[in-house]
Amino acid sequence: MEFGDFMGLAVAMGSLVAMVNILAKAYLRRLDHKEKIAAIRAQGTAPGSPDRSETIERLEHRIRVLERIATDKSENVAAQIEALRDERAAPTLITAAKEPV
Repeated sequence: MEFGDFMGLAVAMGSLVAMVNILAKAYLRRLDHKEKIAAIRAQGTAPGSPDRSETIERLEHRIRVLERIATDKSENVAAQIEALRDERAAPTLITAAKEPV
């Protein structure tokens, strides 16, 4: 084996090692990303968080109320809007009252 052949082999082996290193880092990064996604999904289904169907149901109810207010021709619209504001603020006040000072 001549010197030129040896250098060619060394360059080829060095290139192969570099490519394997790059691919390994990319694979590890992908695994890390998948772990982060799994952790985020696990947090979303925690017992303290609202269920997705409950959230959708609550939003649909609010949309129905707003549609009814928007299409109502009576003069009770202002009273209904204030009632919604009071209804929305009530859980905040209850939560604030429960927290220790």
